[in-house]
Amino acid sequence: MTDTSRAAMLLEQLDHLNAQQLRRLLVEHLTKQKLGLYWEANAIERDAALNADLVLPRLVEEWSCAPSPLTPLPEGEGNKLPLRSGEGWGEGAFTHRNLIIEGDNYDSLRLLRATHAGKIRVIYIDPPYNTGNKDWVYNDHYVGANDRWRHSQWLEFLYRRLTLARDLLTPDGVILVSINDENRARLELLMDEVFPKMRLGSLVWRTKDTGNDLSQRFSHVHEHVLAYANAGFKFNGRATDRSKFRNPDKDTRGDWSPQPLTSNKTLIERKNTYYPIQDPDTGYWYPCDPDTVWRFSSEKEIRKRLNGDEVAIEAALKGLRSDTIEQLIEKKLIYFPPCKPSEVMQFASREELLAAIKAGKGPMLPKKKTPLLRADLPDLDFWVGKPIATGRPSRKEHWTAKPEEDRLAPLSSWIAGMNEEVAALSEYEDDEPLILRSARGGVATDEVKEALGSKSFPYPKPLSLIKGLLAQATHHHDIVLDFFAGSGTTGQAVLELNAEDASTGSAQVGQRRFILCSSTEANKKEPDKNLCRDVCAERMRRVIKGYGGKPGYTLEQGGEFAYLQLDKVEAADAHFEIDAAHAFQLLALKRLGVVCAASEGAVQRLGRVEDCELLVCNEVNAETIKTLAAWPQQHGVSRLAVYSTRHKTLSEQLAARGVEANCYSLMDALLSGQRGNAA
Repeated sequence: MTDTSRAAMLLEQLDHLNAQQLRRLLVEHLTKQKLGLYWEANAIERDAALNADLVLPRLVEEWSCAPSPLTPLPEGEGNKLPLRSGEGWGEGAFTHRNLIIEGDNYDSLRLLRATHAGKIRVIYIDPPYNTGNKDWVYNDHYVGANDRWRHSQWLEFLYRRLTLARDLLTPDGVILVSINDENRARLELLMDEVFPKMRLGSLVWRTKDTGNDLSQRFSHVHEHVLAYANAGFKFNGRATDRSKFRNPDKDTRGDWSPQPLTSNKTLIERKNTYYPIQDPDTGYWYPCDPDTVWRFSSEKEIRKRLNGDEVAIEAALKGLRSDTIEQLIEKKLIYFPPCKPSEVMQFASREELLAAIKAGKGPMLPKKKTPLLRADLPDLDFWVGKPIATGRPSRKEHWTAKPEEDRLAPLSSWIAGMNEEVAALSEYEDDEPLILRSARGGVATDEVKEALGSKSFPYPKPLSLIKGLLAQATHHHDIVLDFFAGSGTTGQAVLELNAEDASTGSAQVGQRRFILCSSTEANKKEPDKNLCRDVCAERMRRVIKGYGGKPGYTLEQGGEFAYLQLDKVEAADAHFEIDAAHAFQLLALKRLGVVCAASEGAVQRLGRVEDCELLVCNEVNAETIKTLAAWPQQHGVSRLAVYSTRHKTLSEQLAARGVEANCYSLMDALLSGQRGNAA
């Protein structure tokens, strides 16, 4: 396409825009041009897609997974998982808390924005990688390597979905995104735009042992997991091993753990913390490592550096954020390891010391065997005649010094193989970051084949990878969303974590819930293809039931799900096309976060929150008003919350009968959260 024809096409498009749309384009052009990621996008088309219609859930009971035979659940038990105080569900219906949603995940996210905004704590996705190898479908056709606009299409495709996902996160929520190395830079810039100031970092995992493209002698064997989180999020880390706290010196304050006295600074970087330490009880001296100097200041060194200027010395001491080494020693918070007299080094002259250093027989770090004293170090004469101990002092960290929840090792950014040896970064085990472990990518294909009997899904992620990530990111009651659910691995990981909580005797039984969104991936060549139903849901059904000698999952562990399909309705037609079932399911999701089959009748019971019954009234007539007026006494509640198409009339009628009821517009409740600019 030439520049002339492109300009003519642009003018033709502008001719069809009204004044408001033209102003929007002008603002977009003047304010959004910036350094960084840029791709072909149309803000008006984006808004039109977001506001095109309403998305409504429809429960497909025959494809859902529930206990068999179905039995009514006792009031307030839900699916036997603990509920908020006073909650109860629909009469005689099984209540689903896990969801599998079939449809374009853009529509699924639009629905969830109306029902779960601010409620999802953990999102994990493995989106298409934009490799050009027909790994994703856009507008019902595969995007190939020769597609001129594939990068822009991919970025816009993800941008629209990520902006919706952002609104679902709780204040302490996190989104984890798998991506290959080729597209990591593009995706990271995109996520910086969608999730400003939320970047937490990235994790790296080795997908295979060897690369398959060695033409340039470069083996591509790593992928990434990007992490973006709201301010309140923290990974779970690793709890400190209580057995590491001991009391070899019979300290009256109890057990303690040795912590390093050194920092990550060198003598050149921090000269003021390079000094010798003496054990006041034995008189033995300990040299400072010039490559990792002490992390605590010395009052003696401060006084020496400031030449006795008491005003400056007092200001310097007040400016310290921790105790000096002298204060720590006085408080007996420095541990000097036992040193036999025969192990003590002492040099009668500078020449003798230099000779020992040259021969490699001077003071050394016990484990690394690197010299602590060198010929080029300052104040070497200080060590002549001094008794030098062989061990290294450490700082005592008493078990009672801080709460146990504050004693958590951080998560490493490296995801190791299942049997990979990882060298320690610190000689103190408690300081070591927690390293996740994952099987190689090929194992995941075998996992899908074992569950379904065939390789039904390309390039799945290993269960161990997703389970490890969720183990670190989730709490016991979190909702986990995967809107590129593929073969359903995320759902299986959630169930396994719930089961492990129960088996380990955890005080909090795992009650994580999953929402899996998957498209059918039907296209012109395969119009009847349904990946969501035949792969994702089928795998979860077999996992819950148990397969290949593996046990299934109970209701307490989350062994159930509702299968939802999506119906789209034009906003102008909502009053005519939204039926009672749509209204019931949408309100159940929005108010209670559950799905259950709607009961028959003009008055349908959603559930109970505290002493308030939640009801849907599809018709307002003398019979339904009579039913509602008698409801509080019959069901032992004091208040009603009723959704109705004639809420004002209903409110007046119930008030006249002395019934305390809040009546809401059914249409307003259904439309709320479905429309508006997500960007």
